[in-house]
Amino acid sequence: MNIIFTGTVVSTRMQKTVVVRVETKFRHPVYHKVITKHKKFMAHNDLPDIKEGDVVTITQTRPLSKQKHFIVVKKLNQSIK
Repeated sequence: MNIIFTGTVVSTRMQKTVVVRVETKFRHPVYHKVITKHKKFMAHNDLPDIKEGDVVTITQTRPLSKQKHFIVVKKLNQSIK
């Protein structure tokens, strides 16, 4: 079962690697307040036109390095910058 996330690119400083921030919103079970959690994933990138601020879809794959376990599948939206 592949895990698929959608997130925002926050760093493109490495070669063929991007850092994607994935946000998850959930309602607190007692206080019913909407809470936003985030996590950063390193993902392998072969697409040439990915920039910071772009919204991308990543999927889980075999370990490519110590920290890279995801690849960029497609770019959904361009950055507004």
